[in-house]
Amino acid sequence: MDKPLQPFADGLPNLSEAHFKVPTSERVHATTPFTHAPRFLVLYGSLRERSFSRFLAYEAARLLEAMGGEVRIYDAHGLPLPDDTTADHPKVQELRSLSIWSEGQVWVSPERHGSLTGVMKSQIDWLPLSEGSVRPTQGRTLAVMQVSGGSQSFNAVNALRVIGRWMRMITVPNQSSVPMAYKEFDDAGRMKPGPLYERVVDVCEELMKFTLLTRERADYLVDRYSERKEREPDRLRDVAADIGFGKR
Repeated sequence: MDKPLQPFADGLPNLSEAHFKVPTSERVHATTPFTHAPRFLVLYGSLRERSFSRFLAYEAARLLEAMGGEVRIYDAHGLPLPDDTTADHPKVQELRSLSIWSEGQVWVSPERHGSLTGVMKSQIDWLPLSEGSVRPTQGRTLAVMQVSGGSQSFNAVNALRVIGRWMRMITVPNQSSVPMAYKEFDDAGRMKPGPLYERVVDVCEELMKFTLLTRERADYLVDRYSERKEREPDRLRDVAADIGFGKR
């Protein structure tokens, strides 16, 4: 097998040097640390009166507050189905504003038919990848959790993790799956002590750490070579011509 000499000396002819930026530790360093408390948005995927995903979401919110975070929990009651109305609906605007405000998020869904619920997916589907120059989810940290009525499963958290990556979020490695949730919460909706609760503490602790690491650096971390090229006026004109805009 041919093994080229390294370092390579044949250059990068397809690379635009004007848009190529070498990542450095100096650029990753936050020059102006934030002084406000880390901001977290919590979403949960059930509208039931006794909702175990809501109970788990509240436990996560309590823990994040105890760790010094500012937490807001979105209530999906009254949120229309995606595309059933326009984005200026008050519940949609509330959700998008909270996502923009947040620096980290927690998504908690029941598992239904082997995946996340429609209530959970509707909330996420109302969050666009971009809204003008604003990206409501990009660069934010994310922790995923699920509850289920039967034995332990990871279908919902796996699906949430895929969506989080698609939404360009920094999804923390740890996650929580609570099986037979009806056994893990008391009559007041508080989670009982034990290994499953301790795992929730672990997840929230990890989310807080990742948020503290990335929130001042999020804009730099998600700054991409391809998107720097796409913002060039000549590039925008070429794309517009390719897809038919500006043609008569």
